Amino acid sequence: MSHVLGVKRREGTRGRLRPAWEEEPRPAGLAAKGLVLALACAAVLFPLWIVVVTSVSSVKTITEAGGLVVVPRGITLVAYQELLGGGQVTRAALVSLGVTLVGTLFSMTVSVLCAYGLSRSGSVLHRPLLMVLLATMFFGAGLIPTYLLVQGLGLTDTYLSLILPSAVNVFNILVLRSFFMSVAPELIDSARIDGAGDARILWQIVMPLSRAVLAVISLFYAVGYWSAWFNASIYLSDQDMMPLQNVMMQLVLKQERPTGLAQAINTGHLSPLSIQMAVMVLALLPVAVLSPFVQRHFKKGMLTGAVKG
Repeated sequence: MSHVLGVKRREGTRGRLRPAWEEEPRPAGLAAKGLVLALACAAVLFPLWIVVVTSVSSVKTITEAGGLVVVPRGITLVAYQELLGGGQVTRAALVSLGVTLVGTLFSMTVSVLCAYGLSRSGSVLHRPLLMVLLATMFFGAGLIPTYLLVQGLGLTDTYLSLILPSAVNVFNILVLRSFFMSVAPELIDSARIDGAGDARILWQIVMPLSRAVLAVISLFYAVGYWSAWFNASIYLSDQDMMPLQNVMMQLVLKQERPTGLAQAINTGHLSPLSIQMAVMVLALLPVAVLSPFVQRHFKKGMLTGAVKG
């Protein structure tokens, strides 16, 4: 049967089907691919290595290296102890964590409900609402009208200003809608015959079959909330309410430091560079930890949701 389809099994391919017109990979080609992949990994991991090593290096090691440290010597966790000692950075990390959790839950709830409603062709105002959503992808009111709207709603200097203005992404809704439309209609029809309503169909049938795309979209929203800094910079004036990204910007770019960190740096107990690198590590750590768990869902979730329906 494989010969009829123009595909045959070749030796040395670990049982993988290879098209008949595709030549066997040569050792030189395999070596070149491995070298390119190794260089690409090194280009990504080497800067991260420098950031992590510098963040755990002592003042003497950083001074001898003249800045960023490549070879670890004199390992110390003083920078992390100072940052996580209950000061501004700890508070900012808790703010970012809370905004990320609440914002992701709210965004996923709204996106799933909207996408499921738009995926049902018989829903009320299905096509006009879809056209309105598509229009928002190409036309926006701008920064000033958005700020006036947030101010008029009384959301300035509140954590809701970090969630509501960017709570919904139309592209994510369209991906979810396409995935929901690919669910077999027979399953939904049989559930309706058994007396299930839309809420039960969504919760017990559609969402369990859509775990891959839900995981991917949740990660998109979570990374967006965790990495966001612009909304806080224009809607918040209280420094105690600032999320981690804004505090990191103050420490790294503006060289503004809390009193405790300033004293540790002035006494030579801590290096400003190690503080900056440690803040970067803390900002990247949640994304780096969560990404491998969702990585296996990317291909199935994004490609299926974007192509089908």
